[in-house]
Amino acid sequence: MFKITIILTLYVFWSVVSGELKSSVDGIPSQMNFLFVIIDDLRPTLGCYGDSRAYTPHLDRLARRSVLFEKAYAQQALCAPSRISLLTSRRPSSLRLYDTHSYWRNSVGNYSTMPQHLKNHGYRTASFGKVFHPGASCNGNDDSPYSWTEPAFHPYTQIYKDAPVCPSGSVRLASNLVCPVRVKSMPNATLPDIETLQAAKAFLRTVAREEKPFFLSIGFHKPHVPLKYPKRYLKHHPRRKHHLPTNYQWPNNLTHLAYNPWMDLRLRDDVRKLALSCPWQKIPGRYARKIIQSYYAAVTYIDNLVGKLLYELELRALRNNTIVILTSDHGWSLGEHSEWAKYSNFEVALRVPLLISVPGFSSARVREPVELLDIFPTVAELAGFPVSICPRQRPPNLCSQGSSLLPLFRSSDRSQPLSDWKGIAISLYPRLDMEPVCEPDGDKPSLRHIRIMGYSIRTMNYRYTVWLPFSWRTNRPEWTKLLAEELYDHNLDVREMYNVAASADHQLQKQHLKNRLMNSLR
Repeated sequence: MFKITIILTLYVFWSVVSGELKSSVDGIPSQMNFLFVIIDDLRPTLGCYGDSRAYTPHLDRLARRSVLFEKAYAQQALCAPSRISLLTSRRPSSLRLYDTHSYWRNSVGNYSTMPQHLKNHGYRTASFGKVFHPGASCNGNDDSPYSWTEPAFHPYTQIYKDAPVCPSGSVRLASNLVCPVRVKSMPNATLPDIETLQAAKAFLRTVAREEKPFFLSIGFHKPHVPLKYPKRYLKHHPRRKHHLPTNYQWPNNLTHLAYNPWMDLRLRDDVRKLALSCPWQKIPGRYARKIIQSYYAAVTYIDNLVGKLLYELELRALRNNTIVILTSDHGWSLGEHSEWAKYSNFEVALRVPLLISVPGFSSARVREPVELLDIFPTVAELAGFPVSICPRQRPPNLCSQGSSLLPLFRSSDRSQPLSDWKGIAISLYPRLDMEPVCEPDGDKPSLRHIRIMGYSIRTMNYRYTVWLPFSWRTNRPEWTKLLAEELYDHNLDVREMYNVAASADHQLQKQHLKNRLMNSLR
């Protein structure tokens, strides 16, 4: 037995050195390609997540070949912090990034990214569309040259994102929130996500002739506001199909810190015409339903583009050796609590779809909470180059604050949760003041203006959120000065309308969750 062990050890060592053994995961061929799709502002409004109003046949088909994570959560409901957190597997608090204004390599550390890790191990890495958030948070160049083997692609027509191109019922075109359009009448007779799809398909045609593995990242902009999409997708979403959420009102026993005034909607011409007082006046029900209808239609539009992308993968005979990962940077409120957009710690703002399709693995559903920062260590392990968990003190440039999801793959057919899985997801959101602020934009405070931080922990059955004074200079909250607490029992209240933080029956549970949150954020 000792000789056999020695022989096997030498074989594994030689295989790794010679490059013949690339995958550390049973059942997965070596040198798998990766297709990573991130969809902007997408909550789980998909048929595969049980949403009866959704029309998403292509994503539902992908789900039938995927491990579907029912409870996947962003670390902050804002584009730049969420995306950088996902791509580096570091929490926003470790990145010191709660806004869009700093580049982590300059401000906190030269942390490696997921595509950079694969690039360093021989992968061709490419970015199309919105993968990193454009601007200062990726150094204005999509973290090149670190993350990508070639220049990132951005659609030219994105410059017309907020242009007045929306039919408004009058001669004048408008910059509306709700904006179904005829594609041929748009600038350059196209839309940004269509441009991104065409460029990505061209990339797949190129790499199909190569032996080098690839990591292809694609970021679709919709259903991010404005809700601009080809109007033909409205045929799948007649107005009668969409209704207001049953919790289209603000709860009575909830801190105002939890509320966001959805300022990016108020800036649109059609919403401005409603002449709503800020921050509390609700959007009238009729127009609220129109927004919901257009959000679902925009999701169907993106579903169609993803379907065309996956068809190209099949056409180029790449599907059987390509791992497909699809997710979003955060969710989006569609009137729940009379709120819209993201910018909160509510379930609807943080929960995202997460599908991982691995050739050789059967489809399954995972119920345990997971985090977006778990994707990087999962990809690394699937590629055969796992990364270690970051130590609490002086973490190296390459490590993860997440956990590989592969143990959940193997246990996803069990009826009971995995006993040694962390079972929590942690998120946060900053605030300017105790009351919602409309001017300056209180939804997106810059680091130096943050005075309060809300930290939230999600378990299988509960969400606990605590609001604390916060110092941007030290990047620390004051745990001894609680400003407000929220506790939602998802066994009874999936809509998070009844804050039971003051309930005598929930004090032990609340303290337990608070301790777990504090320990996880140290």
